[in-house]
Amino acid sequence: MHFLWLEIVLAFLSLTRLTIASRGPSRGPPRGPGNVHTHWRLGYLWETGSRLHKWLTDSDFRKPESGEEACVHGPGSRHCWCHGLGIDSNHEVEWPDTGNVVKYDFEISRKTLAPDGVPKDVIAINGQFPGPTITADWGDTIEVNVKNKLDKNGTGIHWHGVRQFESNHMDGTGGITECPIAIEETRTYRFKATQYGTSWYHSHYSVQYGEGLLGGIVIRGPATADYDIDLGWYPFMDWFYRPIFDVNREALHVTGPEEVPKADNLLINGTMKTKEGGHKYAETTLKPGKRHLLRLINTGVNNHVHVSLDDHTLEVIAADFVPIVPYKTKSLSIAVGQRYDVIIDANQDVSSYWLRVSTGGGRCDGPNANAENIRSVFHYSGSPLSQPPKDKKVVKLDTGCDDEENIVPWAEADVPKSIPKSLDLNFTNTATDDGLVQWLINDNPMYVDLSLPVLKSVMDGNTTFQAKQNVIKVGERDDDWSYWVIQQNIDQGDGPRIPHPIHLHGHDFYILDAAANATWSGDTSRLNFKNPPRRDTANLPAAGYLVLAFQTSNPGAWLMHCHIPFHLSAGFGMQFLERGEEVKGVVEYGGGFAGDEVEGFMGRLGRQGMEVGCGKWGDHVKKFFPEGFQEGDTLV
Repeated sequence: MHFLWLEIVLAFLSLTRLTIASRGPSRGPPRGPGNVHTHWRLGYLWETGSRLHKWLTDSDFRKPESGEEACVHGPGSRHCWCHGLGIDSNHEVEWPDTGNVVKYDFEISRKTLAPDGVPKDVIAINGQFPGPTITADWGDTIEVNVKNKLDKNGTGIHWHGVRQFESNHMDGTGGITECPIAIEETRTYRFKATQYGTSWYHSHYSVQYGEGLLGGIVIRGPATADYDIDLGWYPFMDWFYRPIFDVNREALHVTGPEEVPKADNLLINGTMKTKEGGHKYAETTLKPGKRHLLRLINTGVNNHVHVSLDDHTLEVIAADFVPIVPYKTKSLSIAVGQRYDVIIDANQDVSSYWLRVSTGGGRCDGPNANAENIRSVFHYSGSPLSQPPKDKKVVKLDTGCDDEENIVPWAEADVPKSIPKSLDLNFTNTATDDGLVQWLINDNPMYVDLSLPVLKSVMDGNTTFQAKQNVIKVGERDDDWSYWVIQQNIDQGDGPRIPHPIHLHGHDFYILDAAANATWSGDTSRLNFKNPPRRDTANLPAAGYLVLAFQTSNPGAWLMHCHIPFHLSAGFGMQFLERGEEVKGVVEYGGGFAGDEVEGFMGRLGRQGMEVGCGKWGDHVKKFFPEGFQEGDTLV
């Protein structure tokens, strides 16, 4: 015991070596415990201090409420977490700081793999597809070293849905927050897990992720319903045998649904049988009598998915990174980029069951050659693995591309009333001589310069941009909110009447209204300001509108775009330059790290890292792309 107290005293002395990070004025929401201005000086903590900190922040240690026993996160108390935080905490304004750094090394290279039995040249991470799953606790810091071992292409990793609070330069978006990683070069991404739940990472260099460059993110935290077993992430992805860059070139000249490139298959959890019946279905084991958390993600390119499990109900507890009031459903509709955490109660007969997946049907999404055979197997432990699930006589699978309608955030948050500004979406294939398809926002298809990201321009003191960059400045006044209506101006004869999964980087947005085949009238009485659904990816309905709002509390250059990479390639994107006057300070200080680290490790990840990375990329372009890029090639 005496040695324990000695260690505690020594640890306290080490913990008092603090430094203050000054990042300029902040007009955002209150800073949570994971983002106060006081940070530890890494490298100065004594080993005993680290041991004490680990003990204090262990997931089984919970700060009790006054007069109550500690609430311990476990199968019967998933609402609990630590330090007085739990499911009632709003992670937009507060989060824990564990002091723990979770580290990964990624090497990106080409490799021939056969996820469904058909060999294909895949862009793999550490030789595998999907890539390694990043696993962390709420409040951890995540650090990933990414090395480009491709033969010609640049690359980069975007951390889908991660807020990147005051770390915009870690967003991994080529031409906006960084220059791509040149071949044989390495970039370190480091950011705080201020949210918890399920997401994924993927390349944001052209359509590269469609070739396999992606993986899962699981950030453990509280939940709105109890479960016994976490089954991990479970991705769905339409799969093309042809090189995805060739498919994209074809898609850039498509004008109707009948011309949309057809996917050859749709993988579930990284595998699938072919149309001819070869290879295998993914298999998952359920423990009878237990409740299982399954993290569903549509990591696809152009297929909406509907998911159901024979004889079971899905209890939905989170949408994207937002915990929600639980609801039960037989089938779940998931757009590209969306995630849902669901609980499966293994309360049926010990047997095997089909998890069935249908697409949008090919009219609101892309066609799929194996659309009638997309499924996987869920076994109860104790049932023969060789025994296939029984087929139902009649199983009606859903189609269409509508969003789920039962999304009610658990931590209530209202939106101040205001009138949204307009973003008009149009379509053309007559702007170029070769019939290049373009999606226009306010009459401009977005076109970025991979060698001069918007964030670097801001760092260099230039905040004047070309119209084709589609940069809109927000957060320049003390209103802290930005409101937008995205309106599809698509007449029957002018272009495809299809929905688009809209994704915003760096934020969860609030969905105030949406309607298909309609024009927003300007009637604010239709808008829902009372705890509206919030998430980072939502469908813009076909030939209709989507009204959204978000807090301008996160300095940086943030991309908003359609998550169908073919459409982004055709210009369907725009950038919000948020609190531009604060951006330089955030990047200069490496995003949340202070003191000696600025001149050292974290400084290299900030402005210095950007300068070096863009210099290497410039040399890369001169060697491999001396003629530059054509429109439709410089995509994010």
